[in-house]
Amino acid sequence: MLLTHGARACLRAATLAAKADRQLDALRQWAVNIQARTHHNKAACALANKLARICYSVLRDATAYGEPQPRLARKAARASFAVAA
Repeated sequence: MLLTHGARACLRAATLAAKADRQLDALRQWAVNIQARTHHNKAACALANKLARICYSVLRDATAYGEPQPRLARKAARASFAVAA
């Protein structure tokens, strides 16, 4: 429920920023594009889902948001684990 409320707030802020011609980051731009194509409730749920996946990956990898390296490092760790076993 908290993710949904956070997504609604983020979507509202992104919509207002877009109307004021301010620069949006990639996540907010994605959310605004989804909202333009579908109902705002569906867009809020899609954003909440994306935020949950981001939260999970940040906690799983113990990294900061936006770092692209962990996926490659995780893949290399799996490969070395498979060889060692």
